[in-house]
Amino acid sequence: MTKQAVKKYFLICITYSFTVASIQSAFVTPSGGPNVSSSSLQPVSRGTCHQVLNEKVSKFPQTIPGPPIETKPDYENIHGPLGKKMDDIFLSVFRSKLAERVGVDSKLPKNSYEGLMELTAALNSRYSDRRDVQQISKDTLVSLFPPFILQWFPILFARPFPEFSMRMNAWATYFAGTWLMGECEVNDCDIDGGGIGENQGLLVKRCRFLEESSCASVCINACKIPTQRFFSEEMGLPLTMTPDYETGECQFSFGLTPTSEIDLEASTTPCLSRCPSAGGMRMWHTGGDPKMRSVSQCSLLPLDDNIDSPVKE
Repeated sequence: MTKQAVKKYFLICITYSFTVASIQSAFVTPSGGPNVSSSSLQPVSRGTCHQVLNEKVSKFPQTIPGPPIETKPDYENIHGPLGKKMDDIFLSVFRSKLAERVGVDSKLPKNSYEGLMELTAALNSRYSDRRDVQQISKDTLVSLFPPFILQWFPILFARPFPEFSMRMNAWATYFAGTWLMGECEVNDCDIDGGGIGENQGLLVKRCRFLEESSCASVCINACKIPTQRFFSEEMGLPLTMTPDYETGECQFSFGLTPTSEIDLEASTTPCLSRCPSAGGMRMWHTGGDPKMRSVSQCSLLPLDDNIDSPVKE
């Protein structure tokens, strides 16, 4: 199958899936309460640097600067290969599905990215247990696809044609995910067994979701972990996402199973210096564990029991 034919196949599959999702969402009344704006979101307590009692925590810096704000891309003018209208549809459907599960939504228009970030803030501030945030985010991804696709894809594609399935999903993520992440390109990536998967990766050059949230905890719990779990548990495909908080890049590696070391490295990354909760979101996501609050929570996720995705040792 030629690359052009594969792209056309992806386009058909993506368009069909999101069309079905759009029709479904048009007849579903969100189960949430009143609309909320950024000014009415549940407040998140700000982190305060206490004396570091855990030696594993003390070796990390308190914050990292992240990519320079002066070089921030003009995300509003970055569109996927299907064009702005399809990007707006993807955004609207995704946000509607997420709002159903969070129970609130922003007052901003459905195709407003700022509105999506307000909704994401509501999700992360409402649930102190990071597992709840991860599960709601994963359930939202599941809701975007007709059940028969998730039921049959592992059987008809992932198991008999794993390499093809990896490439298919790398391209599908590029087509349907640029609106969320910003400029991307399909590339080669590391895969299980020490090999290189040709066109099985996706490089996000500077992630818009991370840029707009400015929070490593939100990145880990509302994106990285649930997305890895979605592809592993629902699509039958291993995926490792490797964010770089210094540059804003994120490497998707389809065919690479997450290891405890990879996920721990991402989870223990210090907070961004411009994090709106000043690191408090990480404290909030400990679930109120007093033991975890005794260490410096302004910079690190808890090091114990912090890997909530399928991993291999």
